[in-house]
Amino acid sequence: MNETTLIIGGTGKTGRRIAQRLTALGAPVRIASRTGAPPFEWTDRNTWPAVVDGAGAMYLAYHPDLAVPGAADDIAALTKLAVASGVRRIVLLSGRGEEQVLPSERAVRESGAAFTILRAAWFAQNFSEGQLREPVLSGEIAFPAGNVAEPFVDADDIADVAVAALTHPAHDGKTYELTGPRLVTFAEAAAEISRASERDVRYLPVSSAAYAKVLADFMPAEEAAFITELFAGLLDGHNAHLADGVKRALGREPRDFRDFARAAARAGAWQR
Repeated sequence: MNETTLIIGGTGKTGRRIAQRLTALGAPVRIASRTGAPPFEWTDRNTWPAVVDGAGAMYLAYHPDLAVPGAADDIAALTKLAVASGVRRIVLLSGRGEEQVLPSERAVRESGAAFTILRAAWFAQNFSEGQLREPVLSGEIAFPAGNVAEPFVDADDIADVAVAALTHPAHDGKTYELTGPRLVTFAEAAAEISRASERDVRYLPVSSAAYAKVLADFMPAEEAAFITELFAGLLDGHNAHLADGVKRALGREPRDFRDFARAAARAGAWQR
């Protein structure tokens, strides 16, 4: 607990929560981000040595996604540098049901450090902090998910598991699949948010091609195509089942989407 924990992606949905929890425990934390001191850039490896120096543990969240080409090379290079600099424990945020992430997971497993892999389902917070917040505020979530159900996981549960893995050797070598306690379609998620926020929110299923056109209006076409292809792969039904990772790691059930929606509404997540 006296060692510095380096949080790569420390200003993101999970990293921010992990930093708050570790700080509350009195553990030293170093936030790695573009605006950090020292700054960290995945695209500039010259920024890496100063960030990892002196850290004993590391939480690793890759931006924009572990599925992007080149991610595994970055993960392998950073973990090699980190272990050589004294990092002895690594917790990797990975994706559930994504074959593209397996080379990155392998790099962490082979790094020489104690490791824990967190394979997370879709974050419930994508509706309150991520790319789906604006559609919620507009009243219509147009998204290419069809009628597929997803076991949305709460980012607070991910943070709790990550902190446990960063601070206790009982989780070394474990891979946890993190999901919520039930399957929820996007239409059901919209209904839950409507009830919690007292807003009229509906889900509109659209084709991947139509969604790609929307994304292309505010991001490069190549990036829009990657995101659309990633969503199509994740939302083909193969992840429509529950896992017990939260309970295995923490000894309790994961938080339900309904509880997330109510808490987010109370916190003002869907207010302008």
